[in-house]
Amino acid sequence: MSLSFARSLRTLSVSGQHARRFPYVLAWSSAPSSARFQSSFPTTGAPLADIDPSRLEVSPTPSPKPLPASSTLKFGHTFTDHMLTIPWDVKSGWGAPQIKPYGPFALDPSSTVLHYAQTIFEGMKAYKDADGKIRIFRPDMNMKRMNTSASRIALPTFNGAALLELIKDLVRLDQQWIPTEPGHSLYIRPSLIGTQKAIGVGPPNEALLFVIMSPVGPYYPDGFKPVALYGTTEFVRAAPGGTGAFKLGVNYAPGILPQQHAAKQGYAQNLWLHGPEHYITEVGTMNVFVVFRKDDGGYELVTPPLDGMILPGVTRDSVLTLAREHASSKNTITGLPANLTVSERPVTMKEVKEASDSGKIVELFGAGTAAIISPVDRIGYLGDDIHIPTGEGGMGPISRAVWTELVGRQTGIIPSDWSVVV
Repeated sequence: MSLSFARSLRTLSVSGQHARRFPYVLAWSSAPSSARFQSSFPTTGAPLADIDPSRLEVSPTPSPKPLPASSTLKFGHTFTDHMLTIPWDVKSGWGAPQIKPYGPFALDPSSTVLHYAQTIFEGMKAYKDADGKIRIFRPDMNMKRMNTSASRIALPTFNGAALLELIKDLVRLDQQWIPTEPGHSLYIRPSLIGTQKAIGVGPPNEALLFVIMSPVGPYYPDGFKPVALYGTTEFVRAAPGGTGAFKLGVNYAPGILPQQHAAKQGYAQNLWLHGPEHYITEVGTMNVFVVFRKDDGGYELVTPPLDGMILPGVTRDSVLTLAREHASSKNTITGLPANLTVSERPVTMKEVKEASDSGKIVELFGAGTAAIISPVDRIGYLGDDIHIPTGEGGMGPISRAVWTELVGRQTGIIPSDWSVVV
């Protein structure tokens, strides 16, 4: 599957309430994963050069750093010996890729990334399986989403398959940095920034794509610990027609102050709400799932729809796919109930509170690359706490089964074409 960006209007009817209109819609299409994205920058004459792995130049570091003890790893603080850089300019397109020692690079003070936040990024992970093979989890999804994000803020697009081949080269070169302990991985951060040397709002005439990597330990080193959320009504993460559905740097800095606000009140993360109905959108920097118990004794797994405000997370898609395959008996997941309904629909805080009061809420959890699954035990909302059940070991019945399947596929324990061998 691939992401396609459609500029259109959609009317979404919510339980008989007034309709909401979303001018931007992200839709999953069946286009082949090898499909190339067209550049956002029309030219005359010869087409601009795309990313070409055959032009790769490699300059190994003369001074490799000592490998850190896995027990000392802190997420995103330690980086491998090398990085990948690929320049772009509006006249010739993508230049020669370079793998070189990790380190600072020079930016002109007038670079557009510094003034207008022309920056996007992705997050993906590489693992070593029991046989020593290196695996990256669903990287084609990250390449497609990165192109969609680039197009949204007028950065140049690229051949995602070509960039993935270069990322594999970088991973191979620094493969000794991949921790082998359970729950550990190598976090891969591709980024693209506008580097035009002039102040002015518009598509940049220069850009830089770069990839850095960081060995990381488990998100919950001492076991799963459910987190408390603050249902924020003071701040908004995204709005219809905005940029919430894209992985842009500009979406994250505004969340720091609300995070501090939530922490001062004793909560770990914000639960982002939207509109007077307080529709649930995301949790922290993750997608959110709610599990309800139905009247017939079955379960409903619910996540908000991709309405233009929700980021189309890779883990989100993975959770939905696994649950739907189980529900249709296409691929049974051990531990998931047989009577399972999977829904992408709006859900409000009123519905969550009423389900909690009536004993019909089973669990609520976040899903994202860093944590994979993050269970929730309470939500602060309008001055009260809504309590969410958590199962044995801190995870509910649905999230634990899905997490076990996902980790198995990521690490190669469970065979899957989602796990790409490097």
